[in-house]
Amino acid sequence: MLEKSQVSSKMSETPSTSFSMIHPMSSEGQVPSPRHANITRPVVAKRISFYKSGDPQFGGVKVVVNSRSFKTFDALLDNLSRKVPLPFGVRNISTPRGRHSITKLEELEDGESYLCSHNRKVLPVDLDKARRRPRPWLSSRSISTHVHLGSVTAAMPTTAPAMLRAPRRLVVFRNGDPKTRHVVLLSRRVTQTFEAFLQYLTQVMQCPVTKLYATDGRKVPSLQAVILSSGAVVAAGREPFKPGNYDIQKYLLPARLPGISHRVYRKSKPSLEKRKSGNWKVSVITSDFPNAGTSSQVYIVLYGQCRSSMPIYLYGRDGARFQDGRKDIFTITVGDIGKPFKIRIGHTNSGCSPSWHCKGIELQNMNSGEKFYIPVQRWLAQEKEDGEICREFPILSKGQPVLPVTKYEVYITTGELWNAGTLANVYLSIYGEKGDTGSRKLFRSKSALKFLRGQIDTFFLEAVNLGNLCKIVIGHDGLGPGNGWFLEDVVIRDPTTNHEYAFFCHRWLDEGEDDGRIVREMYAMDNTIFSVRKKLELKRKETWAAESWKFRRGNTLQFYNKITGGFVRLHPDGMVDAVGEQTDRYGLFDVIFNKGNICIFQSHEMRHLSLAFDNSVVTGMPSGGALTELRVLYQPNRCALLESALCPGHTLVVDRQGKIADESSVGYAELSKEFLVFVKGTGDTDCHFKIKRNLENASISLESLKSPGLFVGLQPDGQAKPVIYTKDENVCFYPQVIQFGRENPMGMSATPSQGEDEIHTSKYQKEAPPEPKARHPSLLSSEEESRHSYTTETLQAEDKWRVLVLTGDMGTQANVTLWVYGDEGVTGPISLTKESPEHLFLPGQQDEFQVVLRSIGEIYKIRIGHDGNSGQPEWSLQRVTMEHMKSKKTLTFDANARLSRNHANGDIVCELPVMKEGEPIFPLVRYHVDVYTGQLKKAETESDIYLCLYGERGDSGLRLLHRSNMPVRFQRGQIDAFQIEAVSLGNLQKVLLHCEASDKSQYWYCEKIVIREPGTTSESIFICERWIPFMSQGLMHSEIELYCQEMQINHPPKIQEKANDGDWKVTVVTGDLERAGTTATVSLCVYGEAKCSGPIILGSGKHHLFNPNSADIFKVNCTLTHLDMIFVDGNKCGYICFFYM
Repeated sequence: MLEKSQVSSKMSETPSTSFSMIHPMSSEGQVPSPRHANITRPVVAKRISFYKSGDPQFGGVKVVVNSRSFKTFDALLDNLSRKVPLPFGVRNISTPRGRHSITKLEELEDGESYLCSHNRKVLPVDLDKARRRPRPWLSSRSISTHVHLGSVTAAMPTTAPAMLRAPRRLVVFRNGDPKTRHVVLLSRRVTQTFEAFLQYLTQVMQCPVTKLYATDGRKVPSLQAVILSSGAVVAAGREPFKPGNYDIQKYLLPARLPGISHRVYRKSKPSLEKRKSGNWKVSVITSDFPNAGTSSQVYIVLYGQCRSSMPIYLYGRDGARFQDGRKDIFTITVGDIGKPFKIRIGHTNSGCSPSWHCKGIELQNMNSGEKFYIPVQRWLAQEKEDGEICREFPILSKGQPVLPVTKYEVYITTGELWNAGTLANVYLSIYGEKGDTGSRKLFRSKSALKFLRGQIDTFFLEAVNLGNLCKIVIGHDGLGPGNGWFLEDVVIRDPTTNHEYAFFCHRWLDEGEDDGRIVREMYAMDNTIFSVRKKLELKRKETWAAESWKFRRGNTLQFYNKITGGFVRLHPDGMVDAVGEQTDRYGLFDVIFNKGNICIFQSHEMRHLSLAFDNSVVTGMPSGGALTELRVLYQPNRCALLESALCPGHTLVVDRQGKIADESSVGYAELSKEFLVFVKGTGDTDCHFKIKRNLENASISLESLKSPGLFVGLQPDGQAKPVIYTKDENVCFYPQVIQFGRENPMGMSATPSQGEDEIHTSKYQKEAPPEPKARHPSLLSSEEESRHSYTTETLQAEDKWRVLVLTGDMGTQANVTLWVYGDEGVTGPISLTKESPEHLFLPGQQDEFQVVLRSIGEIYKIRIGHDGNSGQPEWSLQRVTMEHMKSKKTLTFDANARLSRNHANGDIVCELPVMKEGEPIFPLVRYHVDVYTGQLKKAETESDIYLCLYGERGDSGLRLLHRSNMPVRFQRGQIDAFQIEAVSLGNLQKVLLHCEASDKSQYWYCEKIVIREPGTTSESIFICERWIPFMSQGLMHSEIELYCQEMQINHPPKIQEKANDGDWKVTVVTGDLERAGTTATVSLCVYGEAKCSGPIILGSGKHHLFNPNSADIFKVNCTLTHLDMIFVDGNKCGYICFFYM
């Protein structure tokens, strides 16, 4: 039977071309004899797939087209209008690329796919991505609802190993009559379309069903919304929603549990102490003024020093609860949570009058008798106060709250990508060292419309203070048109400490983009007082202040694009491109209007035309109109964006060929909208100056190269004029450092003239030609490296060291570099070179250098290596000796190492610790590094990958991950193992990952980095889950910092060392069959005592869990003392495994 079902399933997925020949059956059900096989019949039905224009999230609909189902082409359009959600219905059908329109039924081909649109303009769709979308009955429940009720799914034992997951169960109530309900299975048969599902419910409920509602009264408009519901819906006809106590927890268990016999066994009585442990008496007092009561479902969450409870719904058995002036009393069981410190109370905003004003809450521990009173006196209503329906309150100790209540400021930035905004409901949960806020709907923004493209939305979230924040979980419910969302970052400000926590995302939350996730977990990147965004805005203001002079009226400008390598041109016919030469006469523009950053750019050659936006198309138009007004938006990299002042968001965008492009037409990485602005005359010899150093006052003067003797002089009114040098102060300028560069591991972009500490040996420093601009990224500078050059005149004796380098039996001609680490800082990179570099580092030779070390404290290690760029890239290093020139203190570092890509682990750099009494101050450690390449399509790369480890004691240097345990490195879904030897770094804090891809095909998707230190039982996990390089703020970044998430192996968390009442040890054993494991998130439901524990999340298979032939041990808390059944569920993806425990 299983084989037959599999065959039929295959047939249903086979292209419909297999039905082009019809073989009629005889009355006995047998196939006619072969002599009739030569008789063919024409195709009478076509099986066709239709997709929505421009929407890869729409999974498509399959329609059988024949002469009986559709008489005319208009009839087909009307039918598709009910199935494909378009604003004005389906009015056009075209081929997948939109090149040809279909106007007749005869033009449709059997087995093909077509796009539907409501106008002639068709946006292409990646059909492969649309076809991969999971069917509705395989979808998982969203996090959108606040109601964390027990799972509404149940597992039916089956003997069919090919069954991946059971259909989901849904509780359907009759509108206004909660006692009439039915449980239906969302199978493939009943969920073909939303209309078919309503017809099915009409038969089940035995009454007309035309509309569906959620239990809180929200309308359920589509099949996708049914799947994403909380597990129950209310079926209605044409009448409006009628509130009621639609309690799905009462109906979670079927009348007869599968696999359980009818025999009833007598239960033993638990001890009185166990029954009372974790029992609390909760008294909720509703205010006594009019309309203070609520019809909604109220829940509470208790937080204690040991753990927190699940959301507990306060249901009544004797009529309505939470009415005006009433005190409602409940008894709940939460297990041993320890001493409580806060409570969260909220409701589901359901019923006809959900608004609620709570006066106070009384708690009493029924075991110890301890009592607590929490004064509330607040509205929980969307139309009252701040609109919150969930609030937190601290427990009072001696009349004072144990923790303050904090109103966190949340700043959410939506990205600049096309279609980055969303209309879905967004939820946020904040985690700190003192608990979490729970999932909160971001309801009220300071902006009129939330989550628009490029917009920063501000929210206020009130909660009991969480202490230092560590992570957030943010996501949306996936409902509504255009629900995909590109989240740039989240910044949360704690007003009590004035600290801001930045959570960097720059990814899609979209089932049709990126990795398909609509929920992201992000960790705080920086706990500094200034957020990334404020720094960015400050940088933009500083950039505009420095560049605004270019846009003064009367200036003539040119706009240069880096990608195209050309200048923007306006042709006589109005066409605009960006491939002009610097001398092109059509590439000059005059500023004829300027007001703030809004300008009009008129063609210098054709005075009657100016750059303009006409219906989002860049063209040339007569000057003076509103369409010609452009807003100049400067970026921190001193590039400008040209945006329409009339239609914000429409910017001048070009592709790699220099043609004007639409952001929706091609990939985002293929477009450019940043331009360098040049003023006519810039670059001429009039602007060339010679720097004259004034040794008397350590200043400089600028002398004209065209007119020697003339200097730039600054007048009292701030104007600059040419003057004759007379040693007056008005020609003297004092250089000032305006910005320090960020950390630059391994000198990836540093040159000797830009960042290396010079070796003071001879006149070679003055005569040697400059080094090439790019250095090979093989040697590391530290996070606080010194980047100053000193002349011999400024050397101080107490800073001078003599460095002796002894080469072994193999010399090198490569560039050798040294770093010196102290407990107060780092000096490096120091280039060890002399006037005749070809005579350095010969076999058996000792070379001497003099270096200057500034303010690094007590030295504890050095790093030395070469860049491998020579005819002899291998080097045998025997010993390094450092001697202080004044105190004669000597440090000896015995290396005895061969630095070669072809030797040992392929390192061309080594670290050496300082020895004290024959023992190293800090030991050498060989870190084991596992690099996980993702499973996404084209995740592999051939590019070089570099990694730098950061710990309590400095860094390891950016090391090339050269020698892997796999024959080919960084393949899709592969785990590459490497080893990095460095002086012990202490506890690892972060890593820097670098991938210098030459083109887009060599981009790399890294899932995570796992680092283990030999001799310890712990590992450091650094989650990446992104493509490298990646684009941020319009710039491509080839490196990313990842912060550590500690996971102790074989040791439970400290908070769970003490066993609490209700704790269970759960062992999940995965079978040893091929592909028996799962990458899904696995949850556990425990049934017993006529109730359910609710879904308990065990973990995700993406975190080293649920692998084939493995046992995973968990500790869960469940108050059920007698278990009848368990149910294990794998959410969203992967394979489901059922286990007997």
